[in-house]
Amino acid sequence: MAKEQRGIQSIDVGGRLLQALATSNAPMMLKELALAADMPAAKAHAYLVSFCKLGLMEQAAESGRYDLGALALQLGLASLNRLDAVKIATREMTELAERTGQSVAIAVWGNYGPTIVRFEQSVRPVHINMRTGTVMSITSTATGHVFAAHLPKSQIDAALVATFSDVKQRAAAKKTLTDLEPLLVKVRQRGLARAESNPVPGINAFSAPIFDHTGAVAVAITLLGSSAEFDASWSSHLASICADAAGRVSKRLGFVT
Repeated sequence: MAKEQRGIQSIDVGGRLLQALATSNAPMMLKELALAADMPAAKAHAYLVSFCKLGLMEQAAESGRYDLGALALQLGLASLNRLDAVKIATREMTELAERTGQSVAIAVWGNYGPTIVRFEQSVRPVHINMRTGTVMSITSTATGHVFAAHLPKSQIDAALVATFSDVKQRAAAKKTLTDLEPLLVKVRQRGLARAESNPVPGINAFSAPIFDHTGAVAVAITLLGSSAEFDASWSSHLASICADAAGRVSKRLGFVT
């Protein structure tokens, strides 16, 4: 186990005030901040003076309440601009594959629909035609259902137009999505979509949405494996671990529930 590195205690202590304000839904009074950071008000005030000088916080002249300052906003925006959803999800994907022994895929929304950009095969390979660049069905896969449940209708329609040149086929796909709406409501409620030996016989899957700081779905992470070894019940460990992994990446991307 790696030895914990020693930091600067005063920064650790002052950081508790920033954390308290960051998690608050509104500006806070000195006493509220001190209580949340578990320190005397006089001690908290000294830190707040320094934070205001730096621009990390600001104090309203009328109410005396403290809020995050211009520098805090600049730091937050800089952090968001440097985030790479696929890169962060890929790190989570590798750990997820190791923990579960199942295969994991990451998909983004492309011109033709959900497109695989990363795929990690488990130690127990699944016989499925999935590789980087594979476009998943919007209507019949767990990955597709995740995007269909969360993307605007205009984006879905644009992908259907690109996919189906035949008007009748396109109309059939739209009707299928309309018929799937009760299922898509459940996907939004559960934060998970599921596939049980469909569309690929013998392959089960869970797929979960990863949201960015705006609340838009950025990536879908999909856990899949042989139905003989993949418990697809909603209460299964695999369902929980897939949803948790997506939640961690969403949080890293700045999504707030």
